[in-house]
Amino acid sequence: MTTHAWRIAGISFDHMHMLGNLRMAYEHPRAEIVAICDPDTDQMSEAADAFDISDDHVFTDWRECLESVCPDIVLLCPATARHADWTERVAPYGVHIIMEKPFAASLAEADRMIAAVAQSDRLLAINWPLAWYPPHRTTKRLIDEGAIGEIREVHYYDGNRGPMRHVADRPGATPEQVARDKARSWFYQRAQGGGSLLDYLGYGVTLATWFQSGRAPIDVIAMTHTPDLLEVDEHSVTVARYAHGLSKFETRWGTFTDPWTHQPQPKCGFVVVGAAGTISSYDYESAVRVQTRDCPEGRDVPVDPPAAPYRNPVEYLIDCIERGLPVEGPLSPAVSRVGQQIVDAALASAADGGVVSLPTE
Repeated sequence: MTTHAWRIAGISFDHMHMLGNLRMAYEHPRAEIVAICDPDTDQMSEAADAFDISDDHVFTDWRECLESVCPDIVLLCPATARHADWTERVAPYGVHIIMEKPFAASLAEADRMIAAVAQSDRLLAINWPLAWYPPHRTTKRLIDEGAIGEIREVHYYDGNRGPMRHVADRPGATPEQVARDKARSWFYQRAQGGGSLLDYLGYGVTLATWFQSGRAPIDVIAMTHTPDLLEVDEHSVTVARYAHGLSKFETRWGTFTDPWTHQPQPKCGFVVVGAAGTISSYDYESAVRVQTRDCPEGRDVPVDPPAAPYRNPVEYLIDCIERGLPVEGPLSPAVSRVGQQIVDAALASAADGGVVSLPTE
């Protein structure tokens, strides 16, 4: 095993997941954080303090950052509509890239990202945090072992109280004040790739593609709900028709509780239906529920303990680099691209109310 310390820079702090991703780098025994960069220094202050990053390694200019520290890996957390732009900026510097979910705001932008990294001969990983949850990894193992037969349906419901979840709870706040405060966040701006559909549908359809070994649907229909005074949705429902049946994907900003504190109802996670059984796989839970013909009443299967290198995107990408392996599974551009096709189709369907067919490739 190499003793090389992989040099990691975190660039663009639009998404709040940057702090957690930097912590993964900070805690990796063969990685070091060599720089953080964002035009807004306030955005970086917590990370600088938490990870002992000196002032001369804190940048507001991305070019200066890359040219000064020469990182091996760049963590990117920009607003969704800027994913392609940031990938095209960073890739020519010969770095491996971990882009925080979702893949992109459109398939065309996702393809720009794939092309930019292909020219640099480096790896691109799209981090879907749900891909590391033990229930969902256990579900994939059981599927691959044939526990429930060929997959027929995937049911997905996920979200949270909202990216600005405390705004709506402020005592005495009027709907106009809540809408104004939300509009200040890129999450609620259409031009920046905001909305619950773009935030959460990619999770469901990308992991569903992983569960189904890459199979894509034939066509998609979707509906969204955009509350008064807002310009993006807080609730979406997408139905995908596959050759083998229908699957359903629902996203929600405004769940009764956040799933990482108390599971709301409906529960956040997946129910996967196969020809010979079913699996319910809910976020953060310690077991998955499995029904089979031998056990139709169902049984709880404890989740597999998290094990390296499949605990987080940083250790996974470093393992791929060190062993000369491609990025596979839901973090791979290939699987995520199928998910992006479904997201694009859902957005188009929600806009005009029709059924949108996926291209046959």
